[in-house]
Amino acid sequence: MSTCVQVEPVMERRYGGVGRCKCSFWFAVAHDILGVFIMMVGVFGGLVIHDLFIYAGAIIIFLSLIWWVFWYSGNIDVPPEELADDVGLKSRGLSRVVKRVSNHLSKGISNSFRKNNRSVREGNSRPSNTGTDVSLSTIYDRTISSSSKELVRETLSI
Repeated sequence: MSTCVQVEPVMERRYGGVGRCKCSFWFAVAHDILGVFIMMVGVFGGLVIHDLFIYAGAIIIFLSLIWWVFWYSGNIDVPPEELADDVGLKSRGLSRVVKRVSNHLSKGISNSFRKNNRSVREGNSRPSNTGTDVSLSTIYDRTISSSSKELVRETLSI
């Protein structure tokens, strides 16, 4: 006895215009326009520091590439069938070996930090400074001695 199951296809949402990542798109466009404007001021402005404007414009245009990459990668459509395979449930062959090595290394590193912290806490052999006298010498050969139980405040005038 078999049952028939019908699955209706899921319609993907279509994004018109610039796609899903509108903010990244407009930040990229704004950086490009600003960079070209600053570069043109350096080229045609007749300023003494024209090199600064040319390089600054080129740097701003270069930094706009970050926004373009965000926009492009945010608009990549991946079908749900491919996403279900990408959750790490099916690790075969080389990926399983890489995962084991990665887990072994990260456990080893975290255990070494734990051992170091434990030995520092347990083996703290430094003397405690509570209740000791502290002396302070100034450039006038005058010594101020104070106990940690009493507070002495002296003003410094220049």
